[in-house]
Amino acid sequence: MALAATAGADCGPACADTSGSASGSASGSAGSSGSATAGLLLGLPMKTVALTIVPAPQFPSFDNVITHESSWNPFAVNPESGAYGLGQALPPERMASHGVDWMVNPVTQIRWTYDYMVERYGSPDGAWAFWQSHHWY
Repeated sequence: MALAATAGADCGPACADTSGSASGSASGSAGSSGSATAGLLLGLPMKTVALTIVPAPQFPSFDNVITHESSWNPFAVNPESGAYGLGQALPPERMASHGVDWMVNPVTQIRWTYDYMVERYGSPDGAWAFWQSHHWY
């Protein structure tokens, strides 16, 4: 998959959870969401952050899909389809269900991508198996 940009897996300040409450409020207050808080995530590499969200036994498959889809670049855009982010959501706005900050927050993208894999394929393992057969998921 050709991407418009690639980057490393350093999350940096973008990992701060700015989604507000679990309902996706735009209040901008940092609170806990899932098993991690914004203060703990700030500056951690994205794979470390993902391990707080994705169960460890499923992480290798999650990592494989994200590596192939976006090279862990939360700003990756597929110039042909318009798919966006770590998990190459299409349409990208689907990630808004997990936070108003979906365009800039890798944590929101990780949460959405994990939930998508579970909902559509049963698990990251299922998503990776599908990806290996089709080279997309």
